[in-house]
Amino acid sequence: MAMGIARPDEEDEVVSVINTTPLVDVMLVMLIIFLMTIPVAIQAIPVELPHENNQPNQTRPENIVISVNRNGEIFWGMQKLQGTQALLDRLKATAALSPQPEIQIRGDYQARYESVGRVVFTCQRAGILKVGFVTEPAV
Repeated sequence: MAMGIARPDEEDEVVSVINTTPLVDVMLVMLIIFLMTIPVAIQAIPVELPHENNQPNQTRPENIVISVNRNGEIFWGMQKLQGTQALLDRLKATAALSPQPEIQIRGDYQARYESVGRVVFTCQRAGILKVGFVTEPAV
């Protein structure tokens, strides 16, 4: 490094060269860190994952459709039921059938969660094994 005495009549010159040595040093360190951590990050326990088949369920005549409208009223097919006790009585009779039919719940999208949850809980109390929800496909 050359050092000299500054003369009063000379102006300091601006150095317009960027020193890239610190930048290269930091990039090399980051490259080494990433190369060391990638194998650790992608290492996983080998498992065979299931393949998804999205087949829409066919509504069979033996399936029972229970509807809940936006007011919380419960319908067995097209017949209105008078409360959860009437639903429980019918579901207990259905649970005794062999094979047990699937219960499909159609809940209005503006129905309260409590109304649909009450139907699901009643299905559990009656011993129904298969409960499904019917939805409309996205447009």
